[in-house]
Amino acid sequence: MTVVWIVIGVLVLFAILGIVSYNRFVSQKQLIRDSWANIDTELRRRYDLIPNLVETVRGYASHERAVFENVTRARAAAASATGSPAEQAAAEGPFVAALRQLFAVVENYPDLKANQNFLALQQELSNTEDRLQTSRRFYNANVRNYNERVQQFPSMIIARMFGFEQEEFFEVDDALREAGPPRVDFTGAAPTANVEQTSQPPAPSAPTPPPPPESS
Repeated sequence: MTVVWIVIGVLVLFAILGIVSYNRFVSQKQLIRDSWANIDTELRRRYDLIPNLVETVRGYASHERAVFENVTRARAAAASATGSPAEQAAAEGPFVAALRQLFAVVENYPDLKANQNFLALQQELSNTEDRLQTSRRFYNANVRNYNERVQQFPSMIIARMFGFEQEEFFEVDDALREAGPPRVDFTGAAPTANVEQTSQPPAPSAPTPPPPPESS
């Protein structure tokens, strides 16, 4: 009889552990969905900024038609990408590259770089990029923790029983990620050349005039 109770106790223990593991998988999946929603929000905010940014630049460089068309086309492709994180990241690559072309045009127009509307748009875009990178790191950390549990024993048993599969990371192209978000330097400071000064002997001082003669 004692053996029966031991077996029952072991089965109950495994059942409890299985329920806990299953619930943790569910919580992790929800956390991944929530963190991906944060990325999507920042991406949509960036897409919304681009039309006004393009129109502002067009007012100063209307002849750069190919650049504007490239940005508009890449933005439309990225905004319409609704697949997996890997597919979304693949669409982001050409879009960020097109943005870099647009900001390269801006560098040729000092008046545009001082335009208040452009400054406000660029600042909002920069803030959005910072939030996007923070959201991306948070999402990838959650995916990493979840994927580790999918592959580890004994949680992998629950994962296989209930169909918990590995999630995809959101990674952009290495070259684009290392370069960081597109930014423009608005300091407008001209580079100063370091002129090497050669040591020269000091100029001779003027002779001191003699004192006037004393009056008698």
